[in-house]
Order: sequence, then C-alpha cells, then structure tokens
Amino acid sequence: MLHSLPDLLAAVILTAYWARAMRLAYKMRQQTGNAANFSPPEDIGRKIRILWRPLVVIWIAHFFINSFTGETKLPFLLRPLAQNQIVSWISVTILAAGLSATLLCWKRMGKSWRMGINPDEKTQLIVSGPYAYIRHPIYAIQSFMLLASALLLPSPLMLISCLLMLTFLQWEAHREEKYLIIHHGAGYLDYCRQTGGFLPRSFRAYRNA
Repeated sequence: MLHSLPDLLAAVILTAYWARAMRLAYKMRQQTGNAANFSPPEDIGRKIRILWRPLVVIWIAHFFINSFTGETKLPFLLRPLAQNQIVSWISVTILAAGLSATLLCWKRMGKSWRMGINPDEKTQLIVSGPYAYIRHPIYAIQSFMLLASALLLPSPLMLISCLLMLTFLQWEAHREEKYLIIHHGAGYLDYCRQTGGFLPRSFRAYRNA
C-alpha cells in the first residue's frame, strides 16, 4: 500500500538519475574500453567509492521503503523527524529539475564525462554552457538534490547520509581541481579566477583569453 507519493516519486527520480549514469558509463566502455572511471585507477578514488556507493543505495532505497511503509512501523533511524506536504512537493520538484539539469550537463560534457579521476588521462576542458559560470555544475546540482532529499525525508539516516555525500562532493571537487591544474595549467587557473565552484561568481560567462 502506498503511504507517500512524494517519497515514491523521489525514489523513481533518483533511480532514473543513477541508471542514466550507469548507462553512460557502459556506453563509454563500449566506445573507448574505459567505463568513464566508474572504478577509478587511483587508490583514494577507489576508497571513496567504498563509502559512496552504499550511501547512494541508502539514498534511493530509503525513499522506496518509506513510500510503502507506515510511519509507525518504521524504526527510529528511518522515521522522518518532521513532515510538511508543501515542503515535500517543493522537494520533489527540485529533484525532478535536478535530474533534467544534470542530463543537460552530461550532454554538454560529451566524451569528457567521467565519474572519477584518472591521473594519467587528459580530457578536453569544457567551459561552455553551465560550465561558463561554475566549475562543478553537476556537483552543485547534486548538492541541491541532496538538500531537497533531506527536506523531503528528514530521518536520522537520511540526514547523516546526505551530510556525508555533501562532504564527499566538496572533497571530490577539490581533488578534481588539483588534477585539472596539473593537466591544463595556466588555462585552468584563469578559468578558476573567472568562475565560481558550486555557485556563479557573476552572471558574466567565462571567456577564454
């Protein structure tokens, strides 16, 4: 029996998000023999995935469980600490918009799309579209999706999981920038000076000098 339509819609949206990511990784493997660093060759990247992947499973599964389980039957860790229908539907709208925006970012990245870092690989630097304003639009969108998830289902487990994933996104963005500085040098530093990390520094698009 369905107990929460917003939770079910959130679960479907997140499933579509990660299913598309897996599909892109598979497609890249078919084309290049490399699954877009789904399992990064670097040691730190692999260790991060050991923690990140279970968190993604929790992120999705938690919504499915709560959508079909009455609140009184849920253990404390899965029970929302507060609920508001208006906030719930706003959160679902943010998740849906996040999925759509992420699909556009993935399309903009094209063959440069990756899920992790390969220190020995140099990809094309994408500085157009949303990347003309912020350096990490995908991470920024995912951060908003995590915040929306925490508002939609503010259980102890969801709050902890979202906080950990937000922390990992910040860390991964910092590591990627160090990698891009090595491979793109002064060009990337100039790009950093003109753009924000997760939020736009200005409404003026980046222009390559």
